[in-house]
Amino acid sequence: MSELITVGKMPILALRGLAVFPDQTVHFEVGRIKSVLALEEAMKGDQNLLLIPQKDIANDDPDFSDLYPMGTVAKIKQILKSPNDTIRVLVTGLYRARIQEGLQKEPFLAGTVISVPETEVTENLRSRALRREANALYGAYVEMTEHSAQAVQLRMLASDSCGFVADSIGQNSGFDYKDKVSLLRQLNPVRRLENAVRLLRQETEMLRLESDIQEKTRFNIDRHQKDYYLREQMKVIQDELGEDDQSEFAQYEKGILLLNLPEEQETKLLKDLDRLKKQPFGSSEGAVLRNYLDTVLELPWNSKTKERIDVEAARKILEKDHFGLEKVKQRILETIAVRQMAPQMPPQIICLVGPPGVGKTSIAYSVARALNRKMARIALGGVHDEADIRGHRKTYVGAMPGRILSAMIQAGSSNPLLLLDEVDKMGSDYRGDPSAALLEVLDAEQNKTYRDHYLELPYDLSEVMFITTANTLDTVSRPLLDRMEVIELGSYTDEEKLRIAVDHLLPKQMKKHGLKKSLLKVSEDAVREMITCYTRESGVRQLERCLAEICRKADMRLLGGEKRIAVNGGNLTEFLGVRKYLPDRLAAADQIGLVTGLAWTSVGGEVLEVEVNVMDGSGKLELTGNLGDVMKESAHAALSYIRANAKALGVAEDFYKTKDIHVHFPEGAVPKDGPSAGVTVCTAMVSALTGVPVRRDVAMTGEISIRGRVLPIGGLKEKTMAALRHGVRTVIIPSQNERDLELIDQTVRKSLNFITAQTVDTVLEAALIPTTAAAHPGLLGSLPEDVQGRHKKPGIRQ
Repeated sequence: MSELITVGKMPILALRGLAVFPDQTVHFEVGRIKSVLALEEAMKGDQNLLLIPQKDIANDDPDFSDLYPMGTVAKIKQILKSPNDTIRVLVTGLYRARIQEGLQKEPFLAGTVISVPETEVTENLRSRALRREANALYGAYVEMTEHSAQAVQLRMLASDSCGFVADSIGQNSGFDYKDKVSLLRQLNPVRRLENAVRLLRQETEMLRLESDIQEKTRFNIDRHQKDYYLREQMKVIQDELGEDDQSEFAQYEKGILLLNLPEEQETKLLKDLDRLKKQPFGSSEGAVLRNYLDTVLELPWNSKTKERIDVEAARKILEKDHFGLEKVKQRILETIAVRQMAPQMPPQIICLVGPPGVGKTSIAYSVARALNRKMARIALGGVHDEADIRGHRKTYVGAMPGRILSAMIQAGSSNPLLLLDEVDKMGSDYRGDPSAALLEVLDAEQNKTYRDHYLELPYDLSEVMFITTANTLDTVSRPLLDRMEVIELGSYTDEEKLRIAVDHLLPKQMKKHGLKKSLLKVSEDAVREMITCYTRESGVRQLERCLAEICRKADMRLLGGEKRIAVNGGNLTEFLGVRKYLPDRLAAADQIGLVTGLAWTSVGGEVLEVEVNVMDGSGKLELTGNLGDVMKESAHAALSYIRANAKALGVAEDFYKTKDIHVHFPEGAVPKDGPSAGVTVCTAMVSALTGVPVRRDVAMTGEISIRGRVLPIGGLKEKTMAALRHGVRTVIIPSQNERDLELIDQTVRKSLNFITAQTVDTVLEAALIPTTAAAHPGLLGSLPEDVQGRHKKPGIRQ
């Protein structure tokens, strides 16, 4: 332009990714609020505004400093509003211009604008040649892009202005955004055209290369697979660049060969690799094969840890980590001894059964440390799908190996210790039974060639040591139980809990809470009171929580200014609040129809009192206390025995016609079931029917038959511990359980007097008060002489 520089105020619109050249008609969309307001301001005046590119296209609110120095003043030709709240604008560029002074930033950009004239040049032969080359290159460019630009080409051919031709090329080509801005800022028309020709030549060469690539790959394209087209294009591009696409496949092949698998398995994997090579890029089957090969190569086929086979070293580790659990420790040491004498023997499969919190899971970690084996834990609680154990077929979307092989990958060793936790909590439904899937895993004769559905190759699990844990064996399938050696972990005695708390739990919690021995001292009396008055459990989890609560409150007091905290039985309530459980106490006096029974629960033994009332009535038997069917049947069996032996027991022979009997088990909200309360119910009924009191310091357990036999029961260790806590001195047990006395804790065994009973007569003779019973000759006179003789002897001390 040759006009003088003009100055004026006008609205400014920032462009993102777009440059508008003079004498060019362009349409674009406007969505930003400032841009819309600038358009509205321009429409109020002469419809002119400054269109200027912004430097960062990601900036939603550009300032004057964020704009390029050169733009174009354009006239608005048309405005159309779109349904998506954007405005489509058609403008024609008038002349180059720049901002002399920014006048406002809100609500839209506006400033003083000055026009910038082009540099005056003289028409010569070189400029005409340059225009001719530009027109020819642009024609070739249009032909390659297959865009309709006939009107633009005609205007370029008719023009004798280098600046116009350069601006037309810049506006109607696919140049980079920054290259277009560079053309806009160039005021010399000849140089601008030279730059446009150079950029156009590069663009044309790039299009020609793309066309060559397409030609080379067109004969390989399967018209039904668009993915294949992209893959072939990539191959040709890599050929042009001299790159090798076989490195990934070479790594897979090298990894397969390094596994040193049997020939059959190696051949299968190499066959899968060949299939992967033939897959088009991005295909779903290719992704499945890649994941499969990655999983195979991650498995520890040949890597092992050196096992520490040293009985004494293992004994020290087990003793350091756990107090008590002598039976479990001895069994582990025996396993290590067998490995030391016969290394070729496969590890045995052990099942640890016991109530919660007694150390089943933690001892497995200690065993792994003692044997120097890597450890992986598999939580089976709530698993009800066979595929969780054996994996899914790899043809399914999202398929993965089962938990066994996933644990092997996690362990990174072919001879780890795998802990199958909560094996009794597995379920089964229409998707299969996971316990059945474990049969092959836990069978030493079969797990050498364990096949996971995903892997489809035999994998050797024979060197893996399996330890399973369970709270009860009732829900474990018999075939699965047959494959494991069961070791039962009983409840801890109060003395064992005391030593565990003092030696293990308290130091652990003090370390967690940042306490030193000089800052906090917990006496043994306080720990004993925690055990009896704040916890009611077989293990020590709740006890550990109590210690943690004491540590937390100690932290608060120390931060409050106290120098040292001492916790004893006298001030324990300041830390743990009121007692949750009162100490068990015997009844104040011997009572009629009240008998102390013993029960087993998942958290240890409990004392279970049985109350019987006899009323005038029609012979009804009422059973209350939330009882199960088995316990109800035991009560009926006891009643049948009493009716059959009423005369010998000193009971009115027609009591079943004239008396109603109500048997009640207190704590009615707690469900109760099992046969071991049979002798307790029978003793309470006889006491109530004869009016003979029952010794309050006697507890009993045993199943009863209608013939009066006392049958064996389970959970004797936990029941005797409950009896000792309750203050009982004599415990009556079935004679067939006499052998179980060897398993009872020595402290409990020395503190209690045990009487073994083969029939109910022995139970009645020991439980009913002798002086009162002597007033009932029928009750004692019917008993055999040897039983009457034992009336003077408190019982058998084992």
